[in-house]
Amino acid sequence: MNKIRLNVLGISYSQTQTGAYALVLAEEGGKRRIPIIVGGFEAQAIAIQLEGLKPPRPLTHDLFYNFSRTFEIDILEVTIHKLEEGVFHSKLTCYDGNKNVEIDTRTSDAIALALRFKCPIYTTSEIIDRAGIVLDFEQESSEYDDDDDESASKDIEIEEEFSENDMAEMDDQDLNQMLQKAIKEEDYEKASMIRDELNRRQDS
Repeated sequence: MNKIRLNVLGISYSQTQTGAYALVLAEEGGKRRIPIIVGGFEAQAIAIQLEGLKPPRPLTHDLFYNFSRTFEIDILEVTIHKLEEGVFHSKLTCYDGNKNVEIDTRTSDAIALALRFKCPIYTTSEIIDRAGIVLDFEQESSEYDDDDDESASKDIEIEEEFSENDMAEMDDQDLNQMLQKAIKEEDYEKASMIRDELNRRQDS
C-alpha cells in the first residue's frame, strides 16, 4: 500500500448541515485536500487540541489518551484506508510494548486521537486520487483574472441552480465549474459534495 501522509489543515462550521463541521486534511508536500464532514462533538475535540486548549475536565478522547498512557499503550499511526459511499473508514495502529494491533475507528475519532498522541495520519494513493481536491493557485488565479462579465454571470446562474435543484440534474461541465469556484473560495464542504457527485457518475 502506497501511503500518503496528511496534515490537519483546519476545521470550519458547516453551512449546509446543522451541527456539523468540515474538517480539511492536506496532502503533505502536495496540493490536494480531503474535506470530511464531522459531528459537533468530534469537531470540538479536534479544535481544542489544535488550539492547545485544556478543558476543565477531560473529554472522551482525553480519557482514552490518559487510559492508554497509563497502561503503556501507544498509537503509532492513523490510516484512512477505505472510502465507501462517501464515508471514510480509518484504523488505529496501536503498540502495547510487545505487538502492533489494528483497531477500526471513525475517521473523526481517529484524527482527534492522532492529534493527542502526536502520531502521523496516512491515507492511500487510491483514496486521495478519488477524494482529493487539487489546489492549483496559479491556474485558479489565471482562470478568474481572465473571466469576463458573461462568465461571471454564468457563475451566478450556476450558484442559484445549485441551491434550488438537485446536483443530479446538472451536467458535468457545470459541476466542474462550481467545483473550481468552491475551491477558490475555500468552501471545502461544497467542493466535497460536488466531488462525490462527480465520482458517483464516473463509477456508474
